[in-house]
Amino acid sequence: MDLFEVFRTRRSVRAYKPDPVPQDKLDRILEAARLAPTAANRQPFIFYVIKDQAARTALKSAYNQAWFCEAPVIICACAEPAKAWRRMDGRNYADVDTTIAMDHLILAAAAEGLGTCWIGAFNPPAVKKVLNLPDGLDPIALTPLGYPVDDAPRPKDRKAISDFVRYID
Repeated sequence: MDLFEVFRTRRSVRAYKPDPVPQDKLDRILEAARLAPTAANRQPFIFYVIKDQAARTALKSAYNQAWFCEAPVIICACAEPAKAWRRMDGRNYADVDTTIAMDHLILAAAAEGLGTCWIGAFNPPAVKKVLNLPDGLDPIALTPLGYPVDDAPRPKDRKAISDFVRYID
């Protein structure tokens, strides 16, 4: 699929088929995350791929939506702030780098015909507990991953370019 077609057709999916995600597709999607740019090439992230039904169900304690656990895979993108580059004002880029990698993953999933839904409104301590995350590893985003029940494209309601772009010539 053409990259701009992926941009046009990717959408948040909230209903998934139980069909498993083939490992070769999962590998390509994770490779897209691995290739994402990061500040100073630090790559301060770890992705948890949760296939186990009990673990996926337990994640409802962090994000209590039934459809969230229907997908055959849930991915948790975690940042490692101690390994991240810091800007001269001290800003840590772990969250930025992790979200760029997660975006690559989500776009690659769309190119593979899979659905995702970026979840940021979750309970981080609950995720840490369910996944037994070590200290220094912060969950940044979650996404279910699987085949959409309904894969019909939908129009996107987006701002006009002129609403968010400013040129300085």
